[in-house]
Amino acid sequence: MTINKTQNGADVTLNLEGRLDTTTSPELEAELKTVLEAAQTLTMDFSKLDYISSAGLRVLLAAHKVMSRKGGMKVTNVNEIVQEVFEVTGFADILNIA
Repeated sequence: MTINKTQNGADVTLNLEGRLDTTTSPELEAELKTVLEAAQTLTMDFSKLDYISSAGLRVLLAAHKVMSRKGGMKVTNVNEIVQEVFEVTGFADILNIA
């Protein structure tokens, strides 16, 4: 998985490319630890994300909890496969998906 970060003041966007699974979720978790403290808003761009597993969902939920106490988190450009995972797991009701 590749993570590209764009920051505009306290607004952070993370573009994820590839697969977010058991192998790669620690990489996202580490990146989020460096970003979440200073960020007021977080956008996760999934336009190039091919797959997400339960390990990836766990990382998203943890980030969502932190950001819900701040300016919020949104997930954008979700493909059909990832959207289906969000719907089946109930994450579609939890996350702000744009």
